[in-house]
Amino acid sequence: MLRSMGQRRVTGSGEDPRVAELSAAVSRLRRELAGHPADFMDRGIAEDELAALAAMAIGGVPEVRRLRRSLLLIAGAIGSVSALGAALTDVRNAVELFGEPPR
Repeated sequence: MLRSMGQRRVTGSGEDPRVAELSAAVSRLRRELAGHPADFMDRGIAEDELAALAAMAIGGVPEVRRLRRSLLLIAGAIGSVSALGAALTDVRNAVELFGEPPR
């Protein structure tokens, strides 16, 4: 069955593929952040917001404004850590699957 934005729901799974993508991207970034040896000032902020994103994904379709707020905080906290750039981009792309928040 086709979904908006070109997404397909896996028959019988009942899981929104956008949520699955978000969950996978957040898990990857959390793992990479946990394994990153450098300590930086805003690491705790990034870890907290990644935990919030993971919780939102578990809860079903999250609120777009909250997703974008968390993404902004995470990007601000770890944006200068180039080793985490690809995983951060995956999270950004997963958030963008949910579209724009209503005005």
